[in-house]
Amino acid sequence: METLSEAINALIKKGFTENFRATEEYIEALNSKKRFEPADLKILETYRFEGPTDPADEMICFAIEANDGIKGTLVMSYSSEHSQSIETIRKIPNKK
Repeated sequence: METLSEAINALIKKGFTENFRATEEYIEALNSKKRFEPADLKILETYRFEGPTDPADEMICFAIEANDGIKGTLVMSYSSEHSQSIETIRKIPNKK
């Protein structure tokens, strides 16, 4: 996939409808208002996008599934200006 919007649209069609956000303490599901420990989640797919001219445009999209079946995406910018906790995201196990 070439763009973030293409990746998100494809993931929505696969049932990844929740939006996740990483805080310092937990991963929050914004639509359902649930909170998850990183160990209760699994990263199933990862998509990286680079801006054509500006490195600040670089993004990453994680397709995540929770142990209760909720599936969604977590999108983060590579720039220093983002609101996600990288350390919390790193604790989410990848699909084996």
